[in-house]
Amino acid sequence: MEPRRVWLIIGAIAAVIAGYLFLDSLMDELPSLEELENPRPPFATRVYSIDGELIDKFFEENRSRIATLDSVPPAFVQALLATEDTRFYDHWGVDLRAVARILFVNLSRFTLSGPGGSTITQQLARKLYLSNEVTITRKLREWITAVQIERRYTKNEILIMYINIAPFGRGAYGLQSAAQEFFSKSPRQLTVAECAFLVGLLKNPTRYDPRRNYGRAVSRRNTVLMRMADEDVITDAQFEALRNDSIVTRARTRSAGIAPHFIEYVRQQLREKAEKYGFNLYRDGLTVYTTLDSRMQAHANRAVQDHLAAFQPTFSARWSWETPQRRAILASGITVAARATPEYLSAKTADARELALIRLRRNPVFVDSVKAALTRIQVGFAAIDPRSGQIRAMVGNSEMRFRYGLNHCTQIERQPGSTFKPFVYTVAIDNGYTPAYQLPNEPIAISDGSGRKWTPKNFGGESGGIYTLRRGLMLSVNLIAIRTMLEIAPAEEVVRYAHRMGIESTLRPYPSLAIGTSEVVPLEIFSAYGSYANEGIFAKPYAIVRIEDRDGRVYENNTGEFREVLSKETAFIMTTMLRSVMTGGTGAGTRSSFAGPAAGKTGTTQDYADAWFIGFTPNLVAGVWTGFDDRRVTFTGSYGQGSVAAGPIWARFMKYTYGDGRIKLPVLDFPQPPGVAQERICLESQNLATSSCPNTVLEWVNKKYMPGFCTQHTSSGGGIPKKKDNIIEY
Repeated sequence: MEPRRVWLIIGAIAAVIAGYLFLDSLMDELPSLEELENPRPPFATRVYSIDGELIDKFFEENRSRIATLDSVPPAFVQALLATEDTRFYDHWGVDLRAVARILFVNLSRFTLSGPGGSTITQQLARKLYLSNEVTITRKLREWITAVQIERRYTKNEILIMYINIAPFGRGAYGLQSAAQEFFSKSPRQLTVAECAFLVGLLKNPTRYDPRRNYGRAVSRRNTVLMRMADEDVITDAQFEALRNDSIVTRARTRSAGIAPHFIEYVRQQLREKAEKYGFNLYRDGLTVYTTLDSRMQAHANRAVQDHLAAFQPTFSARWSWETPQRRAILASGITVAARATPEYLSAKTADARELALIRLRRNPVFVDSVKAALTRIQVGFAAIDPRSGQIRAMVGNSEMRFRYGLNHCTQIERQPGSTFKPFVYTVAIDNGYTPAYQLPNEPIAISDGSGRKWTPKNFGGESGGIYTLRRGLMLSVNLIAIRTMLEIAPAEEVVRYAHRMGIESTLRPYPSLAIGTSEVVPLEIFSAYGSYANEGIFAKPYAIVRIEDRDGRVYENNTGEFREVLSKETAFIMTTMLRSVMTGGTGAGTRSSFAGPAAGKTGTTQDYADAWFIGFTPNLVAGVWTGFDDRRVTFTGSYGQGSVAAGPIWARFMKYTYGDGRIKLPVLDFPQPPGVAQERICLESQNLATSSCPNTVLEWVNKKYMPGFCTQHTSSGGGIPKKKDNIIEY
């Protein structure tokens, strides 16, 4: 055989093999028959409350499905076919005329990236099954897939599928979503010009969005109208009339939902879990069941709004920008806000940016908006079931319309003030001291080791007398809390207890810790109080109960994390002390709204910067922080105390929640463990009182640390004392 013929045969065989391998690789990535028959576009993740309400969705593609072509206005279909695929009803998935035109235009560049050429069926194939990469192999796969789609579906079925997945921008996919997003209408209400505008967006939704470039959007719409006129679906007279219409979009107002800050808290956790489990939060159609109770959340929203409606004007009336310090706060606030504006960010040079700053500083509307933002009272509120750790309600920001604002439950650290004091007394009680133990309310001077001295004072500056631990906590006496830490509850031990009870923030073991100078995350200290309500068991707070894929398979099922942090006896005795705060102490004001069994503590930090209230019942613990994002702005007087600035939110929430017959939350009392007893204590000897003891108090005692009878005061009678007029009762 001639060498030439041999090489021709070898070349032919090689070409066949290469062709086979290319075809095999081409076919390997095509959608399967099952995928073609059951197309699965991206699905939204649905988020549910524990009472079964759909509270939000996460999605890339905001999809609302149209069931039949009858629901689509004829003008939209006409505009779509005239612009995107005039021979739609004549071709079999690929328009060879258009392909020939594209090949001719782009032959010199050996690319398929030129304008036009893709039929509606090809676009559907690309959006459902393929990528948007521009390569010859992807184009060939697109053609083959389009032909397969045409073989399995009718033209109208293909059209309605395309209309339901087409991307219109602003997160709207499908005509139903687009009509709502741009015009707040149903598709059937769209005018011819509006239909033409929406079809025009399909070429490039971002480029032709009128928010970005109105002139470009009008020009593109008019191009679609011209194509409709060319195809005789509208007359020349109609075209001339419509081309001068303005584009007036009326975007629907998006609700942030009932619990925007909780939802964002959940989203952040799901984003981390996506890496672990390999799901796509925005495309895989997950079902997420959360701990939120939508009814309690509604009550939390109402409690915050009711309080701020009266309290914000109270603050605003007392705040003035006229002092030099406050004018400096305003000046820096204006500068920070101005540098985040489009006007400043779009400036090309340093001089242009400086001019933008000057203009904004002189703009009274802008300045007033900065003043309002700086003096807006912020709120962090959360309610938790202390028995399970499930978060029932969360308000992370006073701006409830927005999801992405700072969450003041989980994303800030602030000094807790007097709400930290219970952890000091907890150590004392757990070490065997009774609430009747007395300490002097006398001034203290503590050296810091460098020659300087710290001389803490009580809130009102007063001193003198002797206080029991119960009364010291009840009236929130700073000097008693500090002396407790210095004498019977060492700072290092207080830190260990607080961490064990749920506070993860760094705590500095200094004497000032007793009055809450170490900053904490609000949600941490809220949940730590749950250890008292739950008989010494800490239940870690959590928000997600279960995560399922779109077919119901479970990724994760949470049942909570628990640890014993206190004895039942210590938890109960501390609860009785915190009940005293609510009945005769700094938290007594809350009882006018909620009278059920409850315990809690107020907190106010230096210069009235932060106001706190944390309270609990046997089946619900809730905490409130109020303050400002700029720490230089503070409440300007005693109305900024925790009992006034935060306590009313807690009280309202409890009133609304326990009064809601749908929730049916039972009003329970705190269970008394068998290891505690009420005994009369001699205040002088701290032993069990006899009839000779002059000053006694009826107090709860841990039987494990039961003292003997007083030997300091003796009489012939001895034994248990009779009740006397000077017995102090709490």
